[in-house]
Amino acid sequence: MDINIKAIMAIPTEQLWLYGAAAVCVIWILVWLWRDNLEVPAISEKYVFVTGCDSGFGNLLCKRLDRRGFNVLAGCLTEKGADDLRRATGPRLKATILDVTNTASIERAMEWSKKEVGDKGLWGLVNNAGRSLPMGPTEWMKVQDFESTLKVNMMGVIEMTLTFLPLLKQGRGRVVNVASVLGRVAANGGGYCISKFAVESFSDCLRRDIHYFGIKVCIIEPGFFKTAVTSLEPIERELHRLWNQLTPEVRDCYGQKYFDNYIKVQRFIMNAACDSDLSKVTNCMEHALTACHPRTRYSAGWDAKFGWIPLSYAPAFVIDSMLKFVLPRPAQSVS
Repeated sequence: MDINIKAIMAIPTEQLWLYGAAAVCVIWILVWLWRDNLEVPAISEKYVFVTGCDSGFGNLLCKRLDRRGFNVLAGCLTEKGADDLRRATGPRLKATILDVTNTASIERAMEWSKKEVGDKGLWGLVNNAGRSLPMGPTEWMKVQDFESTLKVNMMGVIEMTLTFLPLLKQGRGRVVNVASVLGRVAANGGGYCISKFAVESFSDCLRRDIHYFGIKVCIIEPGFFKTAVTSLEPIERELHRLWNQLTPEVRDCYGQKYFDNYIKVQRFIMNAACDSDLSKVTNCMEHALTACHPRTRYSAGWDAKFGWIPLSYAPAFVIDSMLKFVLPRPAQSVS
């Protein structure tokens, strides 16, 4: 024992501090991993409402939650989407028609949910419904183009959350809002990036305002994934619509070559960058609903973790330079 004490005493003070700091870091990581894996009990008694369940992340999440034993309330935009989801799941899942841009539709969904959950309240609200189009150069847009996206991605999230808040307070539950890496780095013109920045800030304000009631707010920040949102056909169709609605003067400023190259860039990005494994996103959503200590933010996808999220902390000129390198140059540019 004396030999060990003497050996420790012989270690320089700087090294002792280094070993102590390393030990603290290891213990902190182990405790964090332990807390991160703790799950809430009695899942079979909990109700979760998910929006945008016709396809994509919402559809897959509903099926996963159904298998886990949750009581799932799925909001679908179409009757076909609702019927398909009911056939693919068990009796614990129930679907209703929901248009998040329509106040009456949201209120009907809330009244329907209130009857379903009874006195248990709502454990989770997943604001997943969203749209990306139109996206393109800002000058090509009209005000209506911005509004169509903001009504779904921003106002839909806000109105759904405020309407369902009494049920969430009753169930001391969670709000899970689907943002995007483009809610950190604005790489496209149009309403999509604006709406996702809004989701980030709304979620932060909401979290700080309602944590007193036992409600947790989580933000999902997916990278690029192969869903209807990133499908090339509608993206190109919308770009052609935007191009055709421009005045001849504005079209001449950009030039046909710019438009053709812009289409090629979109094809390259969507083909090269989009991940087909949607479970990387739904894993994050599921953790936010099942963990005793859910994270505030979840980055989903390798491009999000090692590309977009680190890039969001870079100086603006770095992002500007990268986008200038990737995007085409207008015909009448001056710099």
